[in-house]
Amino acid sequence: MLEKDEQLSSKNEESSLEDEESSLEEKHLLEAIEEPPSLTLLSDEPEHYFNRELSWLEFNRRVFEESQDRQHPLLERVKFVAIFGSNLDEFFMTRVAGIKQQIQAGVTKRTHDGMTSIEELSAIRKQLRPMLKEIRNYLIDTLLPELQEAGIYILKFDELTKEQQQEANKFFEKEIFAVLTPLAFDVGRPFPYISNLSLNLAVRARTPKDDECFARVKVPAFLPRLVPVKPIEKKKGQREFYFVWLEDLIIANISSLFRGVEVLEAHPFRVTRSADMEIQVDEASDLLHTIEAGLRKRKFGPVVRLTIVKDMPSHIREWLVENLQIRSRDIYKAAGILGLNNLMSLLSIKRPDLKDAPFVPKTPPIFHKLRQEFNVFDAIRQHDILLHHPFDSFVPVIDFLKAAARDPQVLAIKQTLYRVGKDSPIIQALMEAREKDKEVAVLVELKARFDEESNIGWARRLEQVGVHVVYGFEGLKVHSKITLVVRKENDGLRRYLHLGTGNYNDITAKLYTDLGLLTCSEDFGADASELFNHITGWARQINYKKLLIAPSQLRPRIIEMIAREASLHSPDNPGHLIFKMNALVDAHMIRALYKASQAGVKIELIIRGICCLRPGIEGISENIRVISIVGRFLEHTRIFYFGNGGDEEIYLGSADLMPRNLNWRVETNFPIEDPDIRNIIKENILQVYFKDTAKSHLLLTDGTYQRLVSPPGEEPFNSQLFLLP
Repeated sequence: MLEKDEQLSSKNEESSLEDEESSLEEKHLLEAIEEPPSLTLLSDEPEHYFNRELSWLEFNRRVFEESQDRQHPLLERVKFVAIFGSNLDEFFMTRVAGIKQQIQAGVTKRTHDGMTSIEELSAIRKQLRPMLKEIRNYLIDTLLPELQEAGIYILKFDELTKEQQQEANKFFEKEIFAVLTPLAFDVGRPFPYISNLSLNLAVRARTPKDDECFARVKVPAFLPRLVPVKPIEKKKGQREFYFVWLEDLIIANISSLFRGVEVLEAHPFRVTRSADMEIQVDEASDLLHTIEAGLRKRKFGPVVRLTIVKDMPSHIREWLVENLQIRSRDIYKAAGILGLNNLMSLLSIKRPDLKDAPFVPKTPPIFHKLRQEFNVFDAIRQHDILLHHPFDSFVPVIDFLKAAARDPQVLAIKQTLYRVGKDSPIIQALMEAREKDKEVAVLVELKARFDEESNIGWARRLEQVGVHVVYGFEGLKVHSKITLVVRKENDGLRRYLHLGTGNYNDITAKLYTDLGLLTCSEDFGADASELFNHITGWARQINYKKLLIAPSQLRPRIIEMIAREASLHSPDNPGHLIFKMNALVDAHMIRALYKASQAGVKIELIIRGICCLRPGIEGISENIRVISIVGRFLEHTRIFYFGNGGDEEIYLGSADLMPRNLNWRVETNFPIEDPDIRNIIKENILQVYFKDTAKSHLLLTDGTYQRLVSPPGEEPFNSQLFLLP
């Protein structure tokens, strides 16, 4: 649920502790918003901002709350618990790790909400620990019993029948024993390295000489965390599934790893390390090899969290604290389940009655005629085409690339790739295009956090067939989602484009809500050529005709348009802004929105995750309403609507309003020029979300979220369900 490209890199990107100052030009743009003379905006008061990290924790709380919503089928509720756990892992590896680094470096600068880094870390722990206790209780008291009622049993080893124990022990002997490596810790053997997110056992034993000794056993990640065992007996009409926790099975057989030694106790634990990868670009003559070296170093990052079972005795806990060189406040207790993300494996169970009903995405009608009457380029020439994933199929995007690869009139393809996924048909199309002797240039962003290794592999495969591959951009991440196809036609060269809000990933396109546009606009095409020349060469284009490109253009232009909305506002023609995005963090953007609110502009924000803007402050933000929608699909679209005095404008794009996106990334936001498509986005997408009373939460002035409810007598309205084909 916490999409990977929402993670933060280290020094060159935004952090809650280091907010880069805007240029003088940007400050003047901000000041250009006319304030009513009777109002003064105290925009730098800490109470006007929410803390970035605490806001994210509130987002993850909403993810957890989805697991409690019985409108979801049972296994989908389990999925949300797993997502909560996965999100939290990444939060510690990046955000908490970054704050700890700031503390160690002696950084004293306060966040916009007024916290020091030490205060921030303390506030995170204070907010998180009750949440973790709540989720532990929910798992033990509610979710696991409900799974049992549905015929899915997750048991401790001693809860298995004798027959099941015998079967599990055979599995241990055949599949597990040989891959386990007990590592003793004594004078001659140093404390073993504990890898990031690995499951481990801390073992205390007694030698024949009556000496106590300690050892660690790593549980390999390739083993199934939930080991299946045979059902006791099948009930009529219901298929049953039994599992035992892998660590319990190993502990039950732990003596076989320590022959001749008396094992006194064994307890599971899990370590989270910093995953920050600092890249000094000016020292990196070969970015690919630098990233590879960084990936190796990531495994050895400092420990930021130790997760233990609730009943681990103090002497084992102290042994781990001492040898992992952490503080006791970095320990988090779990009720027998370490690594909530492993619960995701339950989704592989063949129980469709416990999962969301599948659906077939729509294909725009014009694509039904392809291969029969005309090709995809004919369709795009007729008019721009909007795709709304996952409700609309991602296949037209793949077909666009495939058609470009196979069409003899296509001369060149240029594309940016951030996260691609496994077995990507996009990559296959690009390779096919090169094999057909077309010019193909691809920016593969190697610095996409947690996808570095995958992207290195794709980059090398593309290079092997002769594709021009650019690995990245000095000092910036390329986060734009853009494809440019150059085609020779009767009247000369024509450029066709796909621009989107999401990655070129056919898997996440089924799980994330995103918008994409297919167009052959001449101005868009000219801008795209300039952008690719900038990315792949030395061209330095600052002013584009239509596209808004970060970091050069996007920030000042959006601030300018917010200011325009305030200046055009009047009682007869009220201003209106609607922004939908993943996160709102940038203080300069927040100040611009506060000023527009003071001028009387109605501002509606749909922000899935982090929101540092505080709505409802008297005299400052009472005209701002913020909702968050968390549901079956990850809301990922970025939409920026400007009333513009009646001449409405809508921009889509890859950028959230965060310093990292505006300052340290190459981003592409683009206008929707077709009035019919603008109307579709406003009426059939934005207004649908504002009707939601099933999955929508209202941000209150105190920073908490209140789930919206339907009026009495009305059924809850689920926007995502409504948009399903």
